[in-house]
Amino acid sequence: MPARSSFDYAIIRVVPRVEREEFINAGVILYCLTHRFLGARVELDTRRLEALAPGTDPETILHHLASIPRVCAGGRAAGPVGQLPQKERFHWLVAPRSTMIQTGPVHSGLCEDPAQAIEHLMRRMVLPPSP
Repeated sequence: MPARSSFDYAIIRVVPRVEREEFINAGVILYCLTHRFLGARVELDTRRLEALAPGTDPETILHHLASIPRVCAGGRAAGPVGQLPQKERFHWLVAPRSTMIQTGPVHSGLCEDPAQAIEHLMRRMVLPPSP
């Protein structure tokens, strides 16, 4: 049986009107030191966004959400933050913000495969429930 490793994760939230504090879960960021893994998956339900905040531009939000997996991957394409070590990039991504794109609190878990853990968290916390 493969050993389980600890990981930290945060849910990515879209907060269209920050003053109202209403949000839609739009992704997951996961960091696992043991596996040297930092990854994110994002998916915005534009119908829910329109219902929550009519007239909000989903294309702009999607553009900004797309930068999160790039920062996780690191490298020059992610800008100066992409040059930081994984742990520092994770902490930069989950730092509190009062913008349209925020993260919830950081939680911990155990997994054998961090990529599978992201998919599990997406199904449980972000994607609409299956019928």
